[in-house]
Amino acid sequence: MNPPRHLDLVDLGERLRRKSHKLTGPRQSILTVLRENVRPLSNKQIHAALQPGECDLATVYRSMRLLEEAGIVKRFDLGDGLARYELLREGDDGHHHHLVCNRCASVVEIAECFTGELEERIARRNGFQAVTHRLEFFGVCPACQ
Repeated sequence: MNPPRHLDLVDLGERLRRKSHKLTGPRQSILTVLRENVRPLSNKQIHAALQPGECDLATVYRSMRLLEEAGIVKRFDLGDGLARYELLREGDDGHHHHLVCNRCASVVEIAECFTGELEERIARRNGFQAVTHRLEFFGVCPACQ
């Protein structure tokens, strides 16, 4: 799965407007940071990548919550208690998995999802419906070995 860096700000702004929100200067800056990165970023990482004075950390937190509710970003928890965000293409639910280095925290996106049959079997066995899952892998990357 390729990162959605090709998404332009006009498209992202239109998606926001359809949800009755504006593409403000801070939101535009935040979306630009997300477009330029291939890995999920935390609020603090997004803030650090912005130009000084462009936007305060509280605005980043508020904007990320709004962008998540609008379906423009997806939130991930990679096991360390930090929320991280990635841009979503329109119509994409963002379902994919990650391989995370335990030492340097580098993240590799994994497009394959092999758990569909397992998910269905678990749902049937326990009488559940509309079952989803989250699956992340952890290890030591080649650079840290």
